[in-house]
Amino acid sequence: MLTTAFEAPLWETLSRVCGIDEAGRGPLAGPVVAAAVVFPRNFRPSGILQRLDDSKKLTPELRKALAPAIRETAESWALGVVDAETIDRINILQATMLAMNLAVESLCSTPEFLLVDGNRFRPVLPIPYETVVKGDSKVFSIAAASVLTKTHRDELMTAYAAEYPEYGFELHFGYPTERHVEAIAAHGRCAIHRKSFRLRTLGEK
Repeated sequence: MLTTAFEAPLWETLSRVCGIDEAGRGPLAGPVVAAAVVFPRNFRPSGILQRLDDSKKLTPELRKALAPAIRETAESWALGVVDAETIDRINILQATMLAMNLAVESLCSTPEFLLVDGNRFRPVLPIPYETVVKGDSKVFSIAAASVLTKTHRDELMTAYAAEYPEYGFELHFGYPTERHVEAIAAHGRCAIHRKSFRLRTLGEK
């Protein structure tokens, strides 16, 4: 079980500590999505939030149950979404940084400190930050952000599945599974595919 032990030292002097995570860097299709979450100062998880962990370790059902609990309990939360066209234009790293900053800028109040999953971040706003490798399995607010971003992106890809049924987006959410690669080989790429992501199995260069 994750606790807010990582945030606690920051809360001694700060009120608004924000966790940030992203989903969708690796897929061949769809947007990259980031979430920013701020919990009340000295927050202590209770109820279903005591089951919060890295979203990749949770079942889809538990993620779906946790997401509304996070939104209801957080002091502030926001999402940043960058589409496939922009990813192709500026590259996935830049698009990920953009999504993270869009999420932070969309919060109802500016955070005082950012805890960012991973080892890279390029802030737009002059806010102090710390990157945390595997932060989604160590930091409560980052894990909360990982659940929000994963559930939101999955919902987007499920909606796209109805628009482009031949690709099976509701099953793999755009990741390069065997079925997805076979669908691209059979039908080509659709409007939400990332044209800059090449597949050697298809002879692309």
